[in-house]
Amino acid sequence: MNQPAFEVLRRSAEGPFVILCDHASNHIPAELNALGLDPPNLARHIAWDIGAAGVARELSNRFDSPAILCGTSRLVIDCNRHPGALDLIPETSDGTLVPGNQNLTEQAKQSRIERWFAPYHDEIETLLTGRSRFVLSIHSMTPVLAGVPRPWQISLSSHADRSVVDPLLAALRRPADVIVGDNQPYDLDPAFDYTIPFHAMRRNLRYLQIEFRQDEIEDDKGQAAWAQRLAAALPLTTESGHVTH
Repeated sequence: MNQPAFEVLRRSAEGPFVILCDHASNHIPAELNALGLDPPNLARHIAWDIGAAGVARELSNRFDSPAILCGTSRLVIDCNRHPGALDLIPETSDGTLVPGNQNLTEQAKQSRIERWFAPYHDEIETLLTGRSRFVLSIHSMTPVLAGVPRPWQISLSSHADRSVVDPLLAALRRPADVIVGDNQPYDLDPAFDYTIPFHAMRRNLRYLQIEFRQDEIEDDKGQAAWAQRLAAALPLTTESGHVTH
């Protein structure tokens, strides 16, 4: 049986958030033959955001809020890239060649969009239509990339609107026991990122894109601890989608 393109948690829940996880899974559909990669490579960050799905599940439970988890590896198709982006279906990732993504025809690319990209985003549209929700996008980052260590245990990625980010940064930094990144190592760029710009910014909804360092959330204990810390720091939201503190 094929794994679905997405999983929805608490679809009818009335909590304040809609929680998204673009890179929740490292699943490769059987007909793609693991894209020519071995299991150790498919367990790496190149295939998914390690630990992010667990944090998304914890937050969905804590806030009684819907969550949508992508069911397919970003090596199959990256659901946080624009449909026409060159890295929508990556031929290499962090220096690793992806054999099954080499020299794809336009028909093959379109098939992946229709089978895995479009259903995930259509489901987000369905869940947000007619609702003013605060949109949380949950990601994770490697502790080291290209030999450069990343000291941030959690990082907030934002664009022009700082009304949510600034108070949350202050709340996360207040205990002075963790290093919190502000657009480090990634900012939120509408020319690069797709999910938050298309679904939240287009609707003028409040939003956050959050990166957790993977060694902090690689097991259930870490996922629960960071979900609790984030939940305690997050501002409350009203039904209109505006933020209160």
